[in-house]
Amino acid sequence: MPLYGDFLVCGVSTQMHLMVSGFDEPIIGKDDDFAGSGLMADSLIRLGFLAVLPKKNIMGSIGTIARERHRRLLQRLSDYLLKNQTK
Repeated sequence: MPLYGDFLVCGVSTQMHLMVSGFDEPIIGKDDDFAGSGLMADSLIRLGFLAVLPKKNIMGSIGTIARERHRRLLQRLSDYLLKNQTK
């Protein structure tokens, strides 16, 4: 749980044509974790659309993604931030 109880969330979109290759993460019907995600259609997890939400604004969960997918997203975001940090 984040230190202040806030959550870093990213957007999810069915607009597959907007995918930023090597950054966004597609999650499609044939993926092992698609059924548990709660998504209704092939979608993109959009790392370029981030928001910080206080815990009080989180109403619940519609599903989950695989631990490996979550790890991959965190690593990709971390790599991007480190590569683009100001000195």
